[in-house]
Amino acid sequence: MIVHLIDGTYELFRHFYGLRRFNKGKDAPYGAVIGVLRTVLQMVEAGATHVGVATDHVIESFRNELWDGYKTGAGIEPALWRQFHPLEDALAAMGVVVWPMVELEADDALASAARLADADPRVEKVCIWTPDKDLGQAVHGDRVVQVVRKGGDQIRDEAAVRAKFGVPPALIPDLLALVGDAADGYPGIPGIGGKTAVRLLLKHGPIERFPPGVLGERRELALLFKRLATLRADAPLFQDVEELRWRGPTEAFAAWTERMQDARLLERSIKARPSHPQE
Repeated sequence: MIVHLIDGTYELFRHFYGLRRFNKGKDAPYGAVIGVLRTVLQMVEAGATHVGVATDHVIESFRNELWDGYKTGAGIEPALWRQFHPLEDALAAMGVVVWPMVELEADDALASAARLADADPRVEKVCIWTPDKDLGQAVHGDRVVQVVRKGGDQIRDEAAVRAKFGVPPALIPDLLALVGDAADGYPGIPGIGGKTAVRLLLKHGPIERFPPGVLGERRELALLFKRLATLRADAPLFQDVEELRWRGPTEAFAAWTERMQDARLLERSIKARPSHPQE
């Protein structure tokens, strides 16, 4: 089986701002939610059987306690924010497993789910659908891959992660710690650019192994940023990968499609429902 793990927060943003190109700022109450549901349903119609969606139920996480400048929900447009929780409820009504994260982030859930699925011998491949560069650390050979929706679906296996970032998946947190991640709100180490960071990591390995003189007084700051960049992969999201099998919409989905004024979603989901529970 192939397990598909989807970054629901990213997909919500993607659809919200994608619609902005056409709606002239008149945001439909469930426009982005419908877009995400259609994306997931399209994957099911194409043959996906095991699907899980991770969302940020709130933007803040334990990382905000570690670094004052870490990303928050400030600045998220109200029209977008109002669709966060309806997305979770609508996905669940459609019969999709959803992990709304509070203390951890959606990216932590994706890393945790990937680890759990990777450990199951029945799983042939794990596909993590997100462009976030920090998920590169969850890639494992050609078995756990990252799928980036950009110019056609790009598959990043371990070789592709090395080619793009210059370091193997295990060193992605170290790389981000040194160069920073503007999206997450930490700046990296002053004076260390991408090429220098890659050179140092390939020469010395992880930051903990750097000789004392390489970072000097900046070492502790680098280790803090590495902690921010390191995804938690220990969330107990499921016990059996079969929990991710999509079996069709629940009875509650009809009310959701009526609320969203998209009856076609209900029709498609019923049509895509497997004829037998284990199909």
